[in-house]
Amino acid sequence: MANPDPEKTRSRHLRITAPSPWVARFAPLVPKGGPTKGAILDLAAGGGRHGRYFHALGHPITAIDRDVSSLADFADEDGVTVIETDLEEGTNAKDVLSRRTFAGIVVINYLHRPLMDVLVGALEPGGVLIYETFARGNEDFVRPRNPDHLLKSGELLELARGKLQVVAYEHGIIKAADIEGVKQRLCAVNNLGLSTRDDGDPAPHPVPDPA
Repeated sequence: MANPDPEKTRSRHLRITAPSPWVARFAPLVPKGGPTKGAILDLAAGGGRHGRYFHALGHPITAIDRDVSSLADFADEDGVTVIETDLEEGTNAKDVLSRRTFAGIVVINYLHRPLMDVLVGALEPGGVLIYETFARGNEDFVRPRNPDHLLKSGELLELARGKLQVVAYEHGIIKAADIEGVKQRLCAVNNLGLSTRDDGDPAPHPVPDPA
């Protein structure tokens, strides 16, 4: 099965400027009072729509992509760091992430499995992972269709299992999305080791209503 045309896919994504509704819904859960003062990682940032959204909410931003030409204007903003690196070749991305922690990590419409555990490890205590990308079954819709770029059933839940508290998870055909298709969505918090409860469970988070 052919890989998606990366330039065609990138162009389609760059035309979208509004944040994903999933990101906007769970953005209020990202803490600002921790060690990074609310720092956000926008991974595979594209045009930076999610970094720009969080920056407007007062968060410092690190935006990473292999092509940062669409982030040139954003890079000049206070509190913004733009890093150009190939996310899928060599160890550059892993090295970058291993030296940083974040209060929030946002990954939308992107999947590179070797980075997934690295992302979990880059969350500060209490930090929030907001992840949304395509899953198997999407081959009946638009690209991507390559199984290397499609999540297996429950794969994001397995990523969080035993490491993060799952606040919300969805899997299915999502029409009210920037790009319609079969997607998995996860919001999870790095607080399993922060419990003050007698039973050891982490304190529950409020689940924001959909917009």
